[in-house]
Amino acid sequence: MSESFLISQTTLDGLPAAIDEACNRMEKHYAEGRYSKVTVHRHWSKHNPIISGKIARPTAYRWYLRRELLKLAQRGAEIEITPSQMRIDLQSPSLLSAIDESNFDQTLKKVFLFGPERVELSLERLEHYTGTRAEDFQRYVLLTNYQMHMDAFRLLHPNAIASVRSDVQMPTLHSPEADNNGVTIVNIGVGPSNAKNFTDHLAVLRPDAMLMVGHCAGIRNHQEIGDFVLATSYMRDDLVLDDALPRSVPVTPSFLLNRNLARVLEERCLPYRMGVVYTTADRNWELVISRKMSDLKASRSIGVDMESATVAANGFRYRIPSASLLCISDKPLHGSPKLPKSANTFYLSTKSQHLQIAEEAIHLTRAAYPEGLPTTDLRAMDEPLLGCPTPKERL
Repeated sequence: MSESFLISQTTLDGLPAAIDEACNRMEKHYAEGRYSKVTVHRHWSKHNPIISGKIARPTAYRWYLRRELLKLAQRGAEIEITPSQMRIDLQSPSLLSAIDESNFDQTLKKVFLFGPERVELSLERLEHYTGTRAEDFQRYVLLTNYQMHMDAFRLLHPNAIASVRSDVQMPTLHSPEADNNGVTIVNIGVGPSNAKNFTDHLAVLRPDAMLMVGHCAGIRNHQEIGDFVLATSYMRDDLVLDDALPRSVPVTPSFLLNRNLARVLEERCLPYRMGVVYTTADRNWELVISRKMSDLKASRSIGVDMESATVAANGFRYRIPSASLLCISDKPLHGSPKLPKSANTFYLSTKSQHLQIAEEAIHLTRAAYPEGLPTTDLRAMDEPLLGCPTPKERL
């Protein structure tokens, strides 16, 4: 078994090389059939001086491990890498108890939220759904439920890495850059169940941002088909995360992402409106409009979709900045329901523009925050950096 590796009293000039070696050690442990344990001694912390977490398949998010551990080391933390328990057999009956999040306290988690068994399973699921390697996922992830957006992305990035199979459930394209600083787009399919499923697993890769690029129904008189909608908050009628995150918890998109989306829209002189997006699990919500109208009026919603609130809620749970860039495709309350002929014409005329706006906003965000978006607004009151501390460590 490999011996422990310690980063302590290292000169600043030598830190990047030391962090790279730490990542190499973690990858070596994994290749030998073990997880790694990362223990961080933070002398400056009064409440959580010693924190730790266990790492599975570090190649999948090496860029992230390197970035976060380097920040800690530069501040003077002592970091120890040691081999931990044997990797779990994903076909073992003990897997379910190891990944059970039923009693997890979501308010205590940050950065490495997941045990190594959960990471193992989620990476396998991601590769199954997308037909791409987990290592190819980039730091900025666009979510859509339209093949036309995939086609538009392919035109913008002709050399993108694509799904290796044509029958994958969630077709995916990666436009890679150094340190995974590029953009990934995934066709997650329609509905909140798919949105939850995918973002549950994506969260283990710790992306810097998730952006839902989709369509919505316009609610207000003065909105027009083709206008854009930026969510400022969400009405959660998606149902799928009610047990994990009470509806009483306010969920909002990233202000910084929204600010850059608004900037791009304004520079292009495109009409948009900011407000509440109502996310429903019922694709045919118009058929029970008398029951929905009270919620739409009370929330003062400006658009209805089926994924945005789910993505935002999971972003909140797992500390991933998120936002929504929606385009109005129909206005059922005003005699303009979504019909094949008009919808297809609208889709063809807007798909490239929609993707370009999203990518321009990501470019602005990446330039302003090369080390990742600040997530202070997503942190809890008592939250360590790596893993969940024991009650003794929290004192």
